[in-house]
Amino acid sequence: MHSPFSFRLGVVTGDLGPLCVGLDPSAELLAAWGLDDDASGVEHLARTTIEAVAEIVGVVKVQVAFFERHGAAGYIALEHVLDHAFAAGMLVIGDVKRGDIPTTNLGYADAWLRDESPLAVDALTVSCYLGVDAMTGVFELAHRTGRGVFAVVASSNDEGRIVQTARLADGRSVEAGLLAALGDANRALDGDGDPERCIGAVVGAQRRPEGLSSFEGPVLVPGIGAQGAGIDDVRTLRALLPHDNVAVTVSRGILAAGPSLLALRLAAASYASDLA
Repeated sequence: MHSPFSFRLGVVTGDLGPLCVGLDPSAELLAAWGLDDDASGVEHLARTTIEAVAEIVGVVKVQVAFFERHGAAGYIALEHVLDHAFAAGMLVIGDVKRGDIPTTNLGYADAWLRDESPLAVDALTVSCYLGVDAMTGVFELAHRTGRGVFAVVASSNDEGRIVQTARLADGRSVEAGLLAALGDANRALDGDGDPERCIGAVVGAQRRPEGLSSFEGPVLVPGIGAQGAGIDDVRTLRALLPHDNVAVTVSRGILAAGPSLLALRLAAASYASDLA
C-alpha cells in the first residue's frame, strides 16, 4: 500500500513545481532524434529524456500508444522505461485512456494499478464516457493501492468538445455532470476517513468546465505548446481551482530539443521556471 497518490503528487510538485514531462516517442520524434522506429528507439528516447529531466521535474507521463505500436517488444521497452523512471524517484502517469464496460475495466485496472503488475504506474488516465459507474472497480483498486486515476473531463483537442459541451436534461454540460460525478465518487471512496481524493480530472489548459472551482481531486493539464495553449492559460486555470494539486504536461515542446541531454534539460528547466 502506497501513501495516497494525491499526497505524493502534492509533495513532488510542491518541491519541483507542476511540470510533468510527456514521454511521447512518436515516429516523427524518433526520426528527428536519428533513431530507428522500433522498440529500441522508443526506449532510448524515453530513457534519455528521463535522465535529462529527473532533477528538474518529479512527474512523467508515458504515452502508451507509442510503445504499443511496436507490439510485445514495445511493452518490454515500456516496462524498462517504467523501471528507469521509478529508479530516478519520479512519479509515473500512464496515459492509456482506457474505458469500457465494468468487467473489461477490471482487467485494465489489474494491468495498471495492481501492485504485482509489471505495468503498474502511480496513476493512469481513463475515459468515463461509457459511464462513471462502469469505472467503479478501477476507482476502488486505485484507492486500495494508493494510486490515482485521471478521468478525461474537458480534453485539449477541439474535436472532443462536441460531446463534452453537450447539455444534459438538467441543463448542465456533460463535462460538468462528469466532474460532479467524479467528486461524488471521491467522497464515497474516502467515507469518514482522510480525504485521499484518488480520482482526478484531465482538463485542457484552455478549458473552463462548470464546477471546476469546487473539484477537490488532482488535475492533469495538457495542451501546452503544440496544441495551442500557453503559460497564461495554465495560470488562469490554476487560479480557478480550490487547491494546487496540479500536473501540467509538456511533451513535444521538450522532446523536440533532443537528443542532446543538455538541450533537453534546458528546455525542461525553461518550462519549469515559467510554470513556477
